Amino acid sequence: MITLKQLAKELNVSISTVSKALNNSEEIGEETTKRVKELAELYNYKPNKVALSLKQNKTKTIGVIIPDILNYFLAKVLFGIEREATMRGYNIITCISNESLEKEKNSLQLLANGSVDGFIIAVAQETQIKNEIEHFKKAINQGLPIVMFDRVAHDVLCDKVIVDDFEATYKATKSLLKEKRKHIAFISDIDDLSVGKLRERGYNKAILEHQEYKPIVLKMTKTDDHQDLIKTFFKNNTIDGIIAADNVSGIIAINTAISLGFKVPKDISVIGFSSMYTSNHSIPRLTTIRQHAKEIGAHAAQLIVKRIEGVSPEQDDVKTKIIKTTLVKSGSTL
Repeated sequence: MITLKQLAKELNVSISTVSKALNNSEEIGEETTKRVKELAELYNYKPNKVALSLKQNKTKTIGVIIPDILNYFLAKVLFGIEREATMRGYNIITCISNESLEKEKNSLQLLANGSVDGFIIAVAQETQIKNEIEHFKKAINQGLPIVMFDRVAHDVLCDKVIVDDFEATYKATKSLLKEKRKHIAFISDIDDLSVGKLRERGYNKAILEHQEYKPIVLKMTKTDDHQDLIKTFFKNNTIDGIIAADNVSGIIAINTAISLGFKVPKDISVIGFSSMYTSNHSIPRLTTIRQHAKEIGAHAAQLIVKRIEGVSPEQDDVKTKIIKTTLVKSGSTL
């Protein structure tokens, strides 16, 4: 494999000139840059990334830790991260915590040993339940910046990218109230997560602004039989509208309502936090609160690169980027 030194010798220029020309430095003339690049292409020259990272003390790699690779929203965020990172000359290494605090800690420890320049993280469910954050602080103290997205630890001083969860469910509930719905329920299987709590608060605020209405709430766990619980919930309550906090409950609510003889949206309207892809799994199609996952990923990648490259050097000056959601109307609402 040819080296910079060999290219420089053949072109009768300095190694520095070759390096600058390959990096499009304005210090090098157009003719010299052209000669250098043509010879480098002829010999299929590739820079030694290991040597370059040692010299610059940078790996040009970002560690990404997410709780669940099968979650469609998180997969789309990961797509946005990878695309933006590639555009900025960075690679990513992805670890899956599987909602486990221990796996999250192990992933951080593994990658913090010189493998990456910083982290993008969605906090695991167990981490949020136990409110344990010391492993994040330790990584930051090691000089490894962290950007959190979607599920965040508010007590960790780092950049964050979130959606307007509270505002999203508040506005979605208000839209059902405008349909003259009087018995709007809230269904969630993410009550343990920060985003789940914010979504419930947004729903409660909209309902409690009308003294004649009361909150109707069903909270489930991941291990519960969702279909059975939602069916029982329908039978035990008068319901003409539903806000679903997660990406599956809205679909189940539509299918259950229809199986019980309700007409959607004539008798009952349903809105879910979901993607356009997931909304296609019900008839009628689910009206969704779209979170713009790829945009979240892109912003997270932009923030971490700025931290890594020292564009945002003051850790105290952290930023929280709020991505606005969009209510995408479809067949499950009027």
